[in-house]
Amino acid sequence: MFTNQVELSLFNEHLEDKTLQAYFNRVGYSGEKEATYSTLELLHYLHPQAIPFENLNPFLGIPVRLQLSDLVKKMVLEGRGGYCFEQNILFGHVLRTMGFLVKGLSARVFWEVPEGEVKPRDHMLLLVQVGGRKYIADVGFGGSSFTAPLSLDQMEEQLTPHEKYRINKVDEFFYLEIMIREEWRLLYRFSLEPQLLPDYEVVNWYLGHHPASMFVTSLMAARCMPWGRYALLNNQFTTHRKNEESIKQTLTDIKEYKALLEEVFLIQLPDHEGMMEKLKKVVTEA
Repeated sequence: MFTNQVELSLFNEHLEDKTLQAYFNRVGYSGEKEATYSTLELLHYLHPQAIPFENLNPFLGIPVRLQLSDLVKKMVLEGRGGYCFEQNILFGHVLRTMGFLVKGLSARVFWEVPEGEVKPRDHMLLLVQVGGRKYIADVGFGGSSFTAPLSLDQMEEQLTPHEKYRINKVDEFFYLEIMIREEWRLLYRFSLEPQLLPDYEVVNWYLGHHPASMFVTSLMAARCMPWGRYALLNNQFTTHRKNEESIKQTLTDIKEYKALLEEVFLIQLPDHEGMMEKLKKVVTEA
């Protein structure tokens, strides 16, 4: 029988008090620092409103680093966002520091994937235990991120401040679905096998460097709001309001595009030599 002398964990670092407070300031949290469901619920609601989903780094050819110090610097101190690995690793460390039991999981995405195409397990989510119950948390799924933790013990539909979701279990896999226009649509499939940082770093490198990766070829951003969502794919900007038809807009002006990233998506744009040229191509060629 083989045993590990040291239990391997993704979230074995604790944030310093000043760093945790800086995160709270960024997301607008002023509640108790206790590992309760209500704390998890509120943080999960606030995070995607304050820290946007965005992929500027791979789009501009800037490495995406997953070390905790890099994530804090980028998304807490520098006013940037990130994609799933960045968002959920940071969120997991915040929760672990507060006393939650947290593990990293991986998922195979089916959302917006053409029928017959097989994607790798390239998405990260979290398993959080609180009050003797298991929940999944995910603040990094872009325009379809759920805004409340979802119970693994509840197979019927679950309400969030935004859409309805449900989780079905088949053998060892869980299938997460979202209701869009009265129709259930599959987001992703996951299992409860814990993942470690090297597992994510391999996929992260692929997504940030492969020439066919949509994170390299396209610019994306998303932000939740109390009343709905903002979403951006290249020069297509969409406003989703609850129980209303979505409003789509094609952006063709570089100044308007830059202002949208800064003022609507709350992204403090990086100081990158080729950024403006890349953005101009988005609004003229996409």
